[in-house]
Amino acid sequence: MRYRKLGRSDCQVSILGFGCMRLPILEGAETAMSFSERQKAIDEEKAIEMIDYAVKQGINYFDSAYPYHGGKSEVVLGKAMENRREKVVLATKSPPRMIETRDDFDRIIDEQLERLGTDYLDFYLLHGLARQSWYKTKELGALDFLDKIQKDGRAKYVGFSFHDDVRIFREIIDAYDWTICQIQYNFIDENYQAGKEGLRYASSKGIGVVIMEPLRGGRLTDKIPKEVQGIWDLAKQQQTPAEWGLRWVWNHPEVSLVLSGMSTMAQLKENIRIAEKAAPHSMSPEEIETIHKVADAYRRLLKVDCTGCAYCMPCPNSVNIPLIFSLYNDYFMFQDLERCRMMYNVLMPPEQKASNCEECGECEEKCPQEIKIIETLKEVHDLLYQQSM
Repeated sequence: MRYRKLGRSDCQVSILGFGCMRLPILEGAETAMSFSERQKAIDEEKAIEMIDYAVKQGINYFDSAYPYHGGKSEVVLGKAMENRREKVVLATKSPPRMIETRDDFDRIIDEQLERLGTDYLDFYLLHGLARQSWYKTKELGALDFLDKIQKDGRAKYVGFSFHDDVRIFREIIDAYDWTICQIQYNFIDENYQAGKEGLRYASSKGIGVVIMEPLRGGRLTDKIPKEVQGIWDLAKQQQTPAEWGLRWVWNHPEVSLVLSGMSTMAQLKENIRIAEKAAPHSMSPEEIETIHKVADAYRRLLKVDCTGCAYCMPCPNSVNIPLIFSLYNDYFMFQDLERCRMMYNVLMPPEQKASNCEECGECEEKCPQEIKIIETLKEVHDLLYQQSM
């Protein structure tokens, strides 16, 4: 396993991190339970077996968050960390949506420490920051809280994960002495959210960059459209889709480590194999060209020509237009309606949904792509909304 220094910390971390958002679930849970019940039904025996194998193969960075698996992810990770706490680097996250007072920050981190069976965290992140959650948590004293937990030893280092446009990302980067940041990055999302610009900006500030969604939650490896598969088949060097995607991310020298949410032992073993030979600038020009062709093929499947520039934001009614269009495009690229509905109905805050649009037209006046935003928001809501899930 390869290791890199993570930002300004004193931690040498494996370039492959174990993301604990997609732990294996019990057999039969997929069809027998609702989404919320299914998320809590972790197959603890398989999960702990995978984590044990990961540690033995040199993976030392484990990432969770307060809401993962309905709160069970941290509990299972804590069980797996028994008798090996000093050998691993633990990271988890504070949930801005659940923070309403300054005291909530302390209450939640103390609960997380108990779940994980430890008295300190190596890294503690503000989870999924976007424009509204950033301003909300900052007003509630988030930065003073981060100072406090580093002083009292509950966290060695702090950072944030991010889902918004690069202008807000730069603002957050410049607002505090962060050690790490966590961004979505893959060969389709090269210029989405923080993107390449944010990756380079954070790195230039000495901040460690952790990559999430390197394979778009596995969608770059499953149900591959025939237009894409045809390009992979013509490549001179044959690789699995996972190998293409992960090597592309690791090809960037600014990347500190890549998180993968692995659900099976087979996925874990494949990712470890790929990590052993991945390195910055290791991809040939021909391989990079193949990746560009595949990305273009995916983009031709897009339903909405939204670049994620976020000129339409902020919406006066809090509708998250770029994220909604991203989910809509995901459906047409990957045909995974269940996942898109889960993201829209369960994970997206109610105030950000398309149904809050009041048709003021302000967004359409600003859109450089001249998208019929109001009409398209209605289409998305009709496709993705489910009253109960």
